[in-house]
Amino acid sequence: MVYEVITTCPVCSKALKITKLYCTYCHTTIENEFELSKLALLSKEQLHFVEIFLTCRGNIKEVEKELGISYPTVRGKLNDIIASLGFETKKKNDVDEKKIVAMLENGEITPEEAIRLLKDE
Repeated sequence: MVYEVITTCPVCSKALKITKLYCTYCHTTIENEFELSKLALLSKEQLHFVEIFLTCRGNIKEVEKELGISYPTVRGKLNDIIASLGFETKKKNDVDEKKIVAMLENGEITPEEAIRLLKDE
């Protein structure tokens, strides 16, 4: 039986390290400290979102339709994942007002979503 790799200790919730790799074909065992990729540290929910986002080729409108959530929710989830991966996200005072207005004009977001983005971004 194959189990999914866990990344946090079930006792103390600290990060686990992979210390052993094994080849089922030739039975070679390698022991050392190995790092997981940043993506392996995402939750199941975050990984599901990333899969949908990639399937939709990064088109936020398509992600909205696929998951049945609003534009601000998609952006929020995306920002959470970006932060979880250790990358910086835009700060509140870095709102790109021109981009939001353009999205509103193109019908990509509703006026309510634009207001939320301008206030909450």
